[in-house]
Amino acid sequence: MTVLITGATGLIGQEIVKQCHAEGINVHYLTTSKSKLSNESNYKGFYWNPNKKEIDHNCFEGVSSIINMVGASISKRWTDDYKKIILNSRTETAQLLQDTIKTHNYHIDQVVSASAIGIYPTSLTNYYEETNTEISETFLGKVVHEWEAAVDGFKALGCKVAKIRIGLVLANNGGALPEIVKPIKFGVGAAFGNGKQWQSWIHVKDLASLFVFAVQNNFEGIYNGVAPNPVSNKELTKAAARILKRPLILPKIPKFAMKLILGEMHILLFESQRVSSQKVESEGFNFQFVNLKPALEDLLG
Repeated sequence: MTVLITGATGLIGQEIVKQCHAEGINVHYLTTSKSKLSNESNYKGFYWNPNKKEIDHNCFEGVSSIINMVGASISKRWTDDYKKIILNSRTETAQLLQDTIKTHNYHIDQVVSASAIGIYPTSLTNYYEETNTEISETFLGKVVHEWEAAVDGFKALGCKVAKIRIGLVLANNGGALPEIVKPIKFGVGAAFGNGKQWQSWIHVKDLASLFVFAVQNNFEGIYNGVAPNPVSNKELTKAAARILKRPLILPKIPKFAMKLILGEMHILLFESQRVSSQKVESEGFNFQFVNLKPALEDLLG
């Protein structure tokens, strides 16, 4: 079996590659950096430049499934220009892949694409399942909505399409966790706002396993990529401080302070989405990290 991975050199992509190889799955990957091209029997790189609509169409040779992880980081200040990059890096890449498959008449069975729980409106009381149709009115809500619509374009090519709505990814070498623990390490850790906002998290290893499982089990439709036990921001901060053996001394960090520092991006810390993992569990997926404490011990311990 051969899969094509976009975003293979990113935080989650690297872990997916590792797990594909562990399962005996060959990987083709697209990269915008010619220095990152390799040509091993189970790991072949192909060049693309989505801005110029350039792509080496040989990347689709022998490929049955695509794992689509491409997208500019949302963890940079959201200027108007950068907002366009965030959106276009998700929608235009999907379009380029679809156009290339069509032009060269490739047959791809399935596409498993990243998406995000940012599509769900912020709420302290809702428990979001995949059947929820409300869309957050934030910039992120709009991005995820348009991203999913772009990915649905693969259906017209006869592909099964699965979208995995990813929560807060916990990893020790990137993503949100190093930023969350930075102030704690310096002894100035604190919860954000009232600390009651829900954080639906997932360990990076479980997330990568979920993408591979989705390919192996022909997932179709929407799935939440979150661990079974979401926590409040306060619980997350406390648990990290305990593992790092650091005190939490500051009062809670007010919203306006973070807005000054981060601009519109501050909503990433204050949005509250409690999201259900029941659907992936009912498909037979087993989480290695069900609870926050073991996940943080694995990453911070």
